[in-house]
Amino acid sequence: MLGKILRIEKGSIHDGDGLRTVVFLKGCPLRCAWCSSPESQDSDESQDSDESQDSESKGSTMSLEEVISEIKKDEIFYFHSGGGVTVSGGEPLKQPDFTLAIVRQCKKTGINTAIETCAYGDYSAIEKLLPHLDIIYADLKLIDDEQHKKYTGVSNESILANIMRMASDFSTGNFFGKLRIRIPLVPTVNMEDDQIKAAADFCNSLAEIDFVEFLPYHRLGIDTYRKLGREFLMDGIMPPSRELVEHAKNIFREAAPGIKIV
Repeated sequence: MLGKILRIEKGSIHDGDGLRTVVFLKGCPLRCAWCSSPESQDSDESQDSDESQDSESKGSTMSLEEVISEIKKDEIFYFHSGGGVTVSGGEPLKQPDFTLAIVRQCKKTGINTAIETCAYGDYSAIEKLLPHLDIIYADLKLIDDEQHKKYTGVSNESILANIMRMASDFSTGNFFGKLRIRIPLVPTVNMEDDQIKAAADFCNSLAEIDFVEFLPYHRLGIDTYRKLGREFLMDGIMPPSRELVEHAKNIFREAAPGIKIV
């Protein structure tokens, strides 16, 4: 089995519990205006042949055995830190069979598993992953469907439905891992009080989640857009201040006091 890999990062502390190896897959169905990894979006071979892209942007084709071999090199660090492997992207559901093969193989050897997903797609792909996952990070970008289409290029109908089903599976024991919601905080896009409250109301309606994590927008991907010859659509937007982030968290807490925020 072969997969299209953007890169594999070791020793991450931001993509799950403990020290983690993060497998970044190529391909994503969304085109978020603020995306900091535009090189991860395309998985088409024709895109990869573009000579204007550097080798890191193009990624590489790897076998399942090669990926598992890289993951296992750091097993000792996982077990001492409570870490493991996280499959990210791009979007793991864009390569569902390869993602399933990775996490299933890791679980067989006792390695903690996680995915970071936009939750867009057919729930059957998610359902197959559940028995082999310890953690799911699901993105909640915008509640308003028209705004979601404007800023990501797709409807959020299946995203919201999938998150609700994951939370239900979590609460009923069909999924024994942890569901964590991530909300990007992007000025001019989703940081108005009513937008934060709508996100809180949605999270409040979920059967069960571990916590909500806010991810302030940043501009670290600008250089990548330049290398790819692409326009960065949020070029004039600055990261939110600490005060604005705290304000958003306070609005969320007021609307959903029972939900833990990190």
